[in-house]
Amino acid sequence: MNIILFGPPGAGKGTQADIIVKNFKLIKISTGDLLREEMEQKTDLGLKIKSRMDQGKLIADDIITDLITKIISEKKSVEDIIFDGYPRNLNQAKILDTLIKKYNQRISCVLSLDVDKETLKKRILGRIICTNCGMTFNKYFNPPNEKTHDCGANYLKLRSDDTENTINSRIEIYTNQTLPILEYYEDKKILHKIDATGEIDKIYEEIRGIITSLET
Repeated sequence: MNIILFGPPGAGKGTQADIIVKNFKLIKISTGDLLREEMEQKTDLGLKIKSRMDQGKLIADDIITDLITKIISEKKSVEDIIFDGYPRNLNQAKILDTLIKKYNQRISCVLSLDVDKETLKKRILGRIICTNCGMTFNKYFNPPNEKTHDCGANYLKLRSDDTENTINSRIEIYTNQTLPILEYYEDKKILHKIDATGEIDKIYEEIRGIITSLET
C-alpha cells in the first residue's frame, strides 16, 4: 500500500504521517525532511534550497525528483510508503506515477487535509521547535510548559521560513499550483478529503478508517 498525504503548509501532514507510520508500519518519505537534510549539510544545492524556501517558493521539480528517485532506488521494496509533501504539482504527480510503475506498484489512496487560511496562519506563525529534542509546539494551540518540555526555553526557536510573508506566498503557491492535483487523483477515484481543523486524534480516526477499508 502506497499513500500520499496531501494538504497546505500547516495542515498537519507531518503529525498525521508520523501516526500513520507508527500504526500501519509504513515508510515515510518527506520532501521537507530531505530538503532540510540537504540544507544542514550546507552544500551548494542546500544553499539554493534554503534561499528558495526562505522566499516561500517551491523547489524546482528536477531537484525534488532527484531526491525522491534516490530514496526510492535505495529501498529493497517499493511498497508500504507514505509520501509527505510530495507531489506538489501536477508534473510531480505524473513523475511519481512513472517512478512507482517501474517497480510494479501504484498509489493506493490520496488523503487531502483541508484547513481554512486563518487556522493555517496560526498553526505556522505559532510553531515552535526545540533544537535539542526536536519536539514541536504551538504558542496558540499547544504552548510548551514545564510538564511537556524540560530542555529549557533557550532551545525553543521559530523556523526561519515561518514568517507571514512566506506563509502567504506558500499558501498562494499551494492554491495556484498544487490544488489541481486534487482533480488528477479524483479522476483516478483514489482521493479522500478530510476536515483537518479538529483535534489530532479525531482527524487520525477518520484517516485510520479510510486506510483500514483499503486493507479489506
